Amino acid sequence: MSTVRPFIRISWERSLASRVDTDHPDPTYVESAPESVLLRAARPVLASLSDELANEPACLILTDSNGVVLQRGGGDSHLLKALDAVHLAPGFCYAEQDVGTNGIGTALEIGAPILVNGNEHYTGNLRQFSCAGALINHPVTGALLGVIDISTKAENSNSLLLSFAKLAARRIQERILEEANELDSALLGGYYAACRHSGGPVIAVGEKVFMMNALAQQHFDATDQAALLDQTREAVGMQDPCTFLADLPSGVIARMAYQPTFAGTALAGGIIQIKEQRTAGHVPRPRGPALPGMAGASAVWRHVTQELLETVAKREWVVLQGESGAGTHTLVTAVHQHSGSNRQLSVLDVETAGADLVLRARAELEAGTDLVIRHAHALDETQLDELTELFQEIQDASVAQDPWVALTTRAGAVDDKLDLHLLHFFPRTVLVPPLRHHLEDVPALVRLLLNRAGAPELILSKPAMNQLMRLPWSGNVTHLKQVMSAIVRVRRSGVVEVEDLPPECRATTRRNLTRMETLERDAVIDALADHGNDKSAAAEALGMSRATIYRKIRDYGIVT
Repeated sequence: MSTVRPFIRISWERSLASRVDTDHPDPTYVESAPESVLLRAARPVLASLSDELANEPACLILTDSNGVVLQRGGGDSHLLKALDAVHLAPGFCYAEQDVGTNGIGTALEIGAPILVNGNEHYTGNLRQFSCAGALINHPVTGALLGVIDISTKAENSNSLLLSFAKLAARRIQERILEEANELDSALLGGYYAACRHSGGPVIAVGEKVFMMNALAQQHFDATDQAALLDQTREAVGMQDPCTFLADLPSGVIARMAYQPTFAGTALAGGIIQIKEQRTAGHVPRPRGPALPGMAGASAVWRHVTQELLETVAKREWVVLQGESGAGTHTLVTAVHQHSGSNRQLSVLDVETAGADLVLRARAELEAGTDLVIRHAHALDETQLDELTELFQEIQDASVAQDPWVALTTRAGAVDDKLDLHLLHFFPRTVLVPPLRHHLEDVPALVRLLLNRAGAPELILSKPAMNQLMRLPWSGNVTHLKQVMSAIVRVRRSGVVEVEDLPPECRATTRRNLTRMETLERDAVIDALADHGNDKSAAAEALGMSRATIYRKIRDYGIVT
């Protein structure tokens, strides 16, 4: 043990703590990775270097930042067969906790390049190899993207392996920088061309770029500009041209024509040209009424509220579509209450009403009650047939006079059966936006939810509120309500700072986390909180290296 290099010995201890099988570890297999900056930049580099290693006893291996193998190149048939036998192949994870000490996982753990020679591997079936791993970091942001590893048979090992791995990593980073410059140049060129030729307001949007020309700033005040920015969020990443309308707070309707811009086959971003659709005698639209139990003043929310108010005023039957938790039920009941109708409103939920749903619906309508049927996408075929018959009777004026009916459905859940049976009775569909499309309403919603939870004296600091407004809110307003309830359970007055938010709110990663990743993220956040943001102490408490905790903080977007 005394002859083993210190960082190898420490790696063995980590591998032991992770209970890695010392003879035949079983690396996790992960589904194929999506296209990424790393893959695009690495392909030409790997192709060039692999040609130099063709039929040589050395293989180039590219992994992501979790140690999952993305690509393999070069190597003779005997070496490739040996690598396949230990699953060092695309799709398999070579993180240290999966297979123990190795050039990929250990480089990730220590945050530095490393050569692991045959007997330095933790597991027996890897000791036939030597592997050199070098980290690939984004040349602009510094984010860890992955590892380039060179593996060979142990008897062929020499110090040049690590030098070659470092060279490959540098070439990939240079290619990433070139591509970033190409993307930025393509987007900037498209933006300048649009500004010259359109003679009107132009916006350019990219992954991390937002540009608005002077004409856009002159035509639209700050409130309208914020609404335009909100509308452009959904255009980021779109690869096809499209046109959409934005109903701005000033009452102007903006026609926004999006055209994607490419650098080769890579999407650089998109150019949006804006034209106003202002009718003669235009009068700015009022801000809209305050609805009972509702909060929100964004252009998006006011638009959907106004649209629903108009349908209720006209007694038009309506379908509300929205994601779970977006507030479709709350909105429709609030609008009905505000409308001043002297009719009662009954709400029937398909998921809880049971087999007598249609009988209850008939009874309510015959009693002169307006009706909302929630979760209409869950109706079975029998219920669809019976409701079709009931609605036809109503349309024929044989059941009740002028009833009003609304259906709520989950976004994207309307199928052919529902469309065929019922939707022709409903002349309008209102799309209720998810919370991520009107994040400027988060402060008002927070105040409403805290008041409802019995904490009117509890406030959120500006940094804490800003943090909430950076989150994707996959569960929408219901999710926000759960977070506010969690805060109120431990505090009912005073000021909530960022560190007082639940763990899930102190990270800003946009990807969906697995259950295991969620637990890991929360454990890191809690350890940092317990040790006053001392990363070394938190890492020691969690049994991970300092390099690993820094990587986890970066990967999960944890605010420290």
